[in-house]
Amino acid sequence: MSDLATRLAQSTLALCQIPSPIGEERAIADHVERWAHAHFPPREVFRLGHSLVLGSLQDARPTVALVGHLDTVPAHPNDREPRIEGERVFGLGSSDMKGGLAVMMALAEDLPRAQLPVNLVVVLYEREEGPYLESGLGPLFETRPELKRVKFGIAMEPTDGVVQVGCVGSLHVTLKFKGRSAHSARPWQGENAIHKAGPLLARLLALPRREVVQDAFTFYEVMNITKASGGRARNVIPEAFELNLNYRFAPGKTVARAQEDVRELVGDAAEVEFTDLAPSGRVCADNPLFQQLMTLTGLPAASKQAWTDVARFSELGVDAVNFGPGETAQAHQANESAPIPALAVAYEKLATFLKQAG
Repeated sequence: MSDLATRLAQSTLALCQIPSPIGEERAIADHVERWAHAHFPPREVFRLGHSLVLGSLQDARPTVALVGHLDTVPAHPNDREPRIEGERVFGLGSSDMKGGLAVMMALAEDLPRAQLPVNLVVVLYEREEGPYLESGLGPLFETRPELKRVKFGIAMEPTDGVVQVGCVGSLHVTLKFKGRSAHSARPWQGENAIHKAGPLLARLLALPRREVVQDAFTFYEVMNITKASGGRARNVIPEAFELNLNYRFAPGKTVARAQEDVRELVGDAAEVEFTDLAPSGRVCADNPLFQQLMTLTGLPAASKQAWTDVARFSELGVDAVNFGPGETAQAHQANESAPIPALAVAYEKLATFLKQAG
């Protein structure tokens, strides 16, 4: 294992040893802020809550932002202590996305930022693993509107070392079915709310995924029921039944149009309540810095069949992509781990890009 890989593994391990489940990011934000003051001038360290912007937003060079969230999902009951075994770092958040944070921090330490052809900024924020409106990235943009001048963002979410462009939008919708209670021995005296959901569930079961191509990248639009709740007792006809519908929609479709898709599917079968609305992310294949990233690094590119804060950047007029050393299959898993060699590869690819782009 190379010295670089060993260093990045140890840094990832240290970050994993600081618990930071969503809503409890203070300790890791304090840790990162202390590190930042050792490597950035005081005027270039900005903290809001448990989110940080590191670097200058007033530079004349085109600004490239390395972006990452400080939080993880809550711990799994079967998680073990953070550790290094062989060529993997184990620990909650190792792939999603403390390995990416370690790479960002090492690049900020090592690169001669004042001599780079681009202006390097690091953006770290809280509460990514929750509802769209609760993310710490939104308040950062409101407080530091200069962030909208960023020319290119790289969100270091786990991508298996592939550059992933765009991202699908996501709606969460509560579907409420109303009936009338009765004794289960005399169902004709009531109206079964769970049974009323049957025709809609059948339509969803038969609904194929819809392929959408944006700038040669393929995305899939899908609707799925992810939660169900109803019934008061096993011998009572249920008078109410609720389903959570999750709709993932392709770049290029607005949230308003996606809402109409849901209403058209449901019709008058149920009451519709939208509970979380997250836009899709633009495919920025025409961005010159994206094109240079691909040319200089030789990395493969693919569509992002998931939601990330690339969408929030898009909403604010900033082009961004996803690229990180973490493994997508490890995200949110018990006993999560990240591949150490991939940490070094991500560092080397991004260093090449940052030294030559512009």
